[in-house]
Amino acid sequence: QVQLVESGGGLVQPGGSLRLSCAASGSIFRIYAMGWYRQAPGKQRELVARITNGGHTNYADSVKGRFTISRDNAKNTVYLQMNSLKPEDTAVYYCNAYSPMGRETWGQGTQVTVSS
Repeated sequence: QVQLVESGGGLVQPGGSLRLSCAASGSIFRIYAMGWYRQAPGKQRELVARITNGGHTNYADSVKGRFTISRDNAKNTVYLQMNSLKPEDTAVYYCNAYSPMGRETWGQGTQVTVSS
């Protein structure tokens, strides 16, 4: 089973950028579909972006044109480049791995705060 560790969160001003990373270990990374989710206080966890094992991507409407998900199978890492950040992007961001057998694994989360 894969293990996931997120990094790259922090405090950024509105309009700024951050890049989140999710390092995977313990399994064959390239077979997994990978996703980034977020959960703001008092709200449900929501999908931000997903990338399949074939490289196809999809995004939440709220982040289209601002966020980009990518993966580097040689480094067992998935990234989320976040540009033009808004206060409403403030949340804990979680990395998710979805195996071809239907098993899900979650990282521990990383806090992103967008504030002036």
